[in-house]
Formats: sequence, C-alpha cells, structure tokens
Amino acid sequence: MTSFKHAAASMALACGLLPAISQADDDVAALRAELQALKNDYAARVGALEARIEELSAAAAAPPPDAVQTAALPAAAGSSTAASAFNPAISLILAGNYTNLSEDPEGWRIAGFMPSGGEVGPGERSFNLGESELVLSSNVDPYFSAFLIAAITGEDEIEVEEAFFQTLALPSGFTAKGGRFFSGFGYLNEVHAHFWDFVDQPLVYQALFANQMAQDGLQVKWLAPTDLFIELGAESGNGEAFPGTRRDRNSLNGTTLFAHVGGDLGESTSWRAGGSWLDLDAEDRGYEDVNAFDEPVVNSFAGSSRTWAVDAVLKWSPYGSVTRRQLKLQGEYFHREEKGRLAFDTEGLGLSDTYRSEQSGWYLQGVYQFRPRWRAGLRYDSLDSGTPRIGLVDTGPLSPESFPALLAGNPERVSLMLDWSPSEFSRLRAQYAWDEARDDGERDRQFRLQYIYGIGAHSAHKY
Repeated sequence: MTSFKHAAASMALACGLLPAISQADDDVAALRAELQALKNDYAARVGALEARIEELSAAAAAPPPDAVQTAALPAAAGSSTAASAFNPAISLILAGNYTNLSEDPEGWRIAGFMPSGGEVGPGERSFNLGESELVLSSNVDPYFSAFLIAAITGEDEIEVEEAFFQTLALPSGFTAKGGRFFSGFGYLNEVHAHFWDFVDQPLVYQALFANQMAQDGLQVKWLAPTDLFIELGAESGNGEAFPGTRRDRNSLNGTTLFAHVGGDLGESTSWRAGGSWLDLDAEDRGYEDVNAFDEPVVNSFAGSSRTWAVDAVLKWSPYGSVTRRQLKLQGEYFHREEKGRLAFDTEGLGLSDTYRSEQSGWYLQGVYQFRPRWRAGLRYDSLDSGTPRIGLVDTGPLSPESFPALLAGNPERVSLMLDWSPSEFSRLRAQYAWDEARDDGERDRQFRLQYIYGIGAHSAHKY
C-alpha cells in the first residue's frame, strides 16, 4: 500500500514538472535562435566592412598619375603619431661627385644665349662636394602645411631653395601654395636635383632659366573630379628669377599658366602631357661680355620675356610593377621670345637701342630599369639660339662681334648614364657626355661619378 502511494506521488510530481521543463526548452531554443541571428548579422557587417577596406586599399594602391611630389610631403608629415604630431619631418640629402673634363670648365658658356649668371655647367674637375639639402615639413594645423628646403652648397653657402605653406582643406579640388617654390612651368622644373635621372639639368633649362626657376609668390591648382587626370594651375609673384627681374613697383611680375592631363593605357602603361606659358618683365638684366677688342664690358636688357612649353612623359612596367623592369620616356620643348632694349657697355659708352630674339630648345631622354636596382639612360639636348635683331648692329654703330655672347649657335649634347640604387635611400651613378654647347666650338668629353644618400623622411617622387 505504501509503495503504491509513493508511485502515485512520483507520477503526480512528474506531471506537475512537465509544463515547466517544456517551457524551459522553448526559452533555450528561442535564445539560441536570437544568438544565431546576431551572429549572422555580425558576420554580414564584418563582410561589408572588409569589402569596403579592400576597395579603399585598391584605390590607394593605384593613385592618379599626378602623384605630385610637393603634395605628398605634407601628407607624410600628417601621418605621424600623436606624440610627434607637432614635430616636423626632417630629412637630409647628401650628394657629391668626381668629374673628369677634356676642356677647361672656366671657359664653358652656352653659345648664342644671353648669360644668366646662374648656369651650372659641368662643374669643377676632380672631387667635388655637391649640393646637400636639409628638408623640414609638417602639418601646421588642419588647414595648412609648411615646407622648407635649405640648400648647402659645396662653397659653404646656405640658400633657401623652397619655403612655402600649402592649404589642406580647400573645397572642390583646389589647393594653394604661397612663399618661395619651384615654378610649375614645364615638367622637370619642380623636381629637385636628387630626383633627376641624370647628374645635370638639360641644356634648355640651363640656357633659359639658369638651371631652375623659383617663384616668390602664390600658386593655385585645381584637380578635376574626373577619371582622366586633369590639372590646371596659375601662379604669379615678384618675378625676380631669370629671365625676369624684380621691378621697383608694387605690382606682380611673372604670370605662369599650366595644364596637365594623364591616364592609363592598359595595365602596364601610363602617360602624362602638359602645356605651360610664362610671361615675365626684366629691368636692367645685366650680363658680362667682351667687346670687339676682347675687353670686358657689362651689357643689359630691359623688356618682356615670354616662353611657352610642351612636355610629355610615358611610363611602362609589366602590369604596373616597377620592382623588376620599367621604361620611362620623357621630353620637353621650349620657345622663348624677348622684346625690348639692349644697352651696350653700361659702365662706359652706355649705348642703347632695340632688341628682339626668338630662341628654342628641347631634350628627349629614356631611362630603362633592366633589372632590380639597375638603370641605364640616354639623353639628347638641342638648342637653337636664332639670330637676334640688335638695333645697335642694324643701324651701324657696332658690329656683331661687339656681342660675341649673342652670336648665333646650335648647342647640343649627348649623355649616357648608368646607376645602381642599393636601397630607396641611396644611389650611385656614372655618366658620360659629349658636350658641344660651348661658345668656343670645342667638344667637351665629360665623365662623372655621383653619389646621393638620403637620411630621414623620404618624400614621394613626382610622376
């Protein structure tokens, strides 16, 4: 009887617990379903974020072909950690060379072109300390970055090559730059010496711009929001750099306009082309010469100087990878017209009359990276001085031999180079040139060995 009572009690207890157990099972199942839904939603969100990251990474890995050097430097400075956010990025470029020349470098002068006083030429013989560059750059605040390059020459002189501010937050693709900067005229003018593919500048830059033209003023650029790279720019300032001079007035001197377009041709080839126009005025732009009796005199030009130029660059590398092989073709053509008055022997006779000249020049170069870290290059330079119209000669007081620096000439030069870059921060180069630019008509055979070492923050190269 007792056993029966125990069994009945157990059955009653089990029947009472069944609804509770069933309810618990339902709750667990619901919680599991909710957890699985959260997991699915989380996985979908993670997948979407990963896809977005890959899309942005691909866009960053394939920048537009302008990849302008000066814009990359402030960006590098802005990527510093919070601890060094207000410290400038600092770098130092060391350069030097050994030079062997067949002709006396003291007598080197480009035939047919009015001397600027800043021509570099082949340099001095034997070992030479080149131009070292101290570079400082940083973001100032969310609106501006600042940039300074101080050049320390082998003659123990310090010069300010560039010192400018640049905007960071202008809308609609605009950027502005103010201070001292290398002009956006042409292609190679903005590029610093340690980025050149050869030891020296092309002859046309030395003849028309005293090697490189800087502007003290303001520059504005606009980048179009299109798949095709389109850039427009304008600048103006005091116009002090050759072929202009600083004028004794408050107005601007030196207006420069330029436009660049570029894009890709398949997976392995990209290109960029541009056109530029420069308008400058000169007042008492003096230069040293000799008269018909080989006596030293100082002459000077006053008037307008207008130059236009076209440039083009083509790059090829297998599927866009530049680590093993790469070919770069580059060329520029310049045409300059000057009108005004030319004064003869300003410290003596002081004769003056009209002057007009049309001069041009171009270069074409190719650089081929035939294996990792090794490159070979070939460059051809050509100039046409034209025959200037000199009023003092046309009207009879003086003979053409009274202006030997302006006698017509067709300078040219061929250069071969081979360089090796052990790393991104060092380069060793050998260059041989047949130089027929001298006004004495002699061919100068030039052999140079060059070293370049970079320390510290490394800026992006111009396209």
